[in-house]
Amino acid sequence: MIFSCGEALVDVFPDAVPDSVPGGGPMNVAIAAARLGAGAAFVGGISTDHFGDMLWSHIEANGVDLSLSRRFAAPTARAIVEHVPELRFRFEGDGTADTLLDSIDHDVVRGRLNVVHGGTLGMFRGAAADAYADLAASHDGLVSLDPNIRPQIIGDRAVWHGFHDRWLPHVDLYKGSDEDLEWIWPDRTPEDSAAWLLDQGVGAVIVTRGSDGLAILTRSGEAFAPAPVVEVVDTVGAGDTIVGVVLTSLVEHFEDDDAIDLSSLASPDWQRFAERAVTAAGITCSRAGADVPHRHELDW
Repeated sequence: MIFSCGEALVDVFPDAVPDSVPGGGPMNVAIAAARLGAGAAFVGGISTDHFGDMLWSHIEANGVDLSLSRRFAAPTARAIVEHVPELRFRFEGDGTADTLLDSIDHDVVRGRLNVVHGGTLGMFRGAAADAYADLAASHDGLVSLDPNIRPQIIGDRAVWHGFHDRWLPHVDLYKGSDEDLEWIWPDRTPEDSAAWLLDQGVGAVIVTRGSDGLAILTRSGEAFAPAPVVEVVDTVGAGDTIVGVVLTSLVEHFEDDDAIDLSSLASPDWQRFAERAVTAAGITCSRAGADVPHRHELDW
């Protein structure tokens, strides 16, 4: 099972129909994994308001397990998108339901073939951030992190780095855009940051570069896949699609083993995962909203 932890929110497009669509990086990852055929669970707090009803129904309809999620009588966080395809938005998220999940049953998540994934806003906001960091620290299987930086929402860099530092010693798979890595470590190039992460014990680092594709770096080499040429509608959810593809590929690759062991993967495995990821992300970019592809839309 892939347990994706963090926020579910709504992306609001004031001049579009519909004007509100489900969003949130960790929710998108869970849905991407489920649509690709993996066992996927979303772990987060969801409002009891009408947006929360929409989110819950959307997650459930995509076959994602919600048994570790909880409903709260607090508003749903909203990201009001002001320009597409480039992501520029303002955020309404004070005291919202996604910050309130303060405990998680670690026994349900435990298992060396299970994956804990987190990042984006859930990594550093509210009581939930502590719960997710504690889960990552206790997990005996693969831990995945996509910081997915939103600078306009991070009010205190030190607080953000405090949560990032709690996750980092436990992370096996790290995904970051070149812009993410430059924000986190402004004195390094993205390549230097990726090398540093590998030196710290991370098993694999995915570095995305938008229309220039992505690289997956490990201690034994690098896989690169160029982005396909598509007519871009918007880029919302592209990175989440990449994470969902790679995590699903890993779970499938090791399904007959006792644990997910990244060090046992060969260069052709990582190359295959990279090519799958950019193909799927291209489909997401060709559609409005974070409409990640289903397995039948891809040739694996």
